[in-house]
Amino acid sequence: MATRKGCPICSRPAAPATVPFCSRACANRDLANWMTGRYAIPARVETDADDDPGPQPARAREE
Repeated sequence: MATRKGCPICSRPAAPATVPFCSRACANRDLANWMTGRYAIPARVETDADDDPGPQPARAREE
């Protein structure tokens, strides 16, 4: 049996129409947090070395 948690914004019980949020206002607040960058998913930082394919074989010169 899963444990029910409250709204991730205000901790009140979730409403069936807006699960996991208690209201449309809290759902909109959560969306705004994502859109303004308050929430972020960590990503691997790429460097130029990641794009370097390494040494390439010499191509024959066509004459």
